[in-house]
Amino acid sequence: MSTPIIFDTDPGVDDAQAIAIALAHPDIELLGLTTTFGNVTIEVATHNALLLAELAGQRIPVAQGAAEPLVKKKNPPPGHIHGDNGLGNIALPDISTRAVAQSAPQFIVEQVNARPGEVVLVAVGPLGNLAAALQLDPTLVDKVKRVVVMGGSIREGGNVTPVAEANMFNDPHAAARVLQASWPLTLVGLDATHRCVLDPASMEKIARAQGDLGRVLAESYAFYRAFYQKALGIDGCCPHDSCALVWLLRPDLFEVERGTLSVVTDGLAEGQTLMAPHSRQFVDGRWSQGTLADVCLNADGPAVIAWIVDTLTANPAR
Repeated sequence: MSTPIIFDTDPGVDDAQAIAIALAHPDIELLGLTTTFGNVTIEVATHNALLLAELAGQRIPVAQGAAEPLVKKKNPPPGHIHGDNGLGNIALPDISTRAVAQSAPQFIVEQVNARPGEVVLVAVGPLGNLAAALQLDPTLVDKVKRVVVMGGSIREGGNVTPVAEANMFNDPHAAARVLQASWPLTLVGLDATHRCVLDPASMEKIARAQGDLGRVLAESYAFYRAFYQKALGIDGCCPHDSCALVWLLRPDLFEVERGTLSVVTDGLAEGQTLMAPHSRQFVDGRWSQGTLADVCLNADGPAVIAWIVDTLTANPAR
């Protein structure tokens, strides 16, 4: 039986790779794409989500969401990582579809209420849409099947500050609300995603299988790969957002620990994600407030990459 998901995204090169998986995998029922600022502006995010679905030959609802953080001033999009158009500054075809009239939070609330206990929210950008959906309908915490968040870093250190991962840093107040809400949640952060490297040969296999979508994946990958060669000294890229979907369907490829999560919302440590392991006691209860979450602290990187390649070569673009 397929798992119905809503994919909340800010496409983004690695988002595009993950969207390809969500569109292709037979065990995923993609109910819709909800968009947020982050890697790009909200307008570019929505354009890219529509484009990627069109290139895959599918009509998927796209709902536009958060354009800026809840509280802090918005950071400029990281054009040096994803390109100004989010897809490596490559030439892109025109699109013929439009976003739905509903906002992303409204779409999330409607879809979850229509299928209580079934829908998984997979969020791979800043978490404003999920925070707003919770505000619209606090009962969502009892109606979602699970929330999977790609973001945060417990032991790995940060990728945009010494301690903060990009999605948490871009909207720490939203992240704090989402990670401490009383719904079943899994965090797939840099501790796991940095163990995974999508190498050029693997991307070449994916590109051959994915047609027009594969061309965009491969050409945008080249830009992203150049960034990773300079930033981390690796030949390839970390497919961060795809890892959230890999966890959903192959959790056995990850090492998970239970704990409570919190996010620093200001100061030098703004955006830092903290976990208090359930197995330990601390001097007081400040770090242990909220609902226990599953936190990925490691991954079998080669097996994750093999799964991604198998998924996108066994299920070519329709």
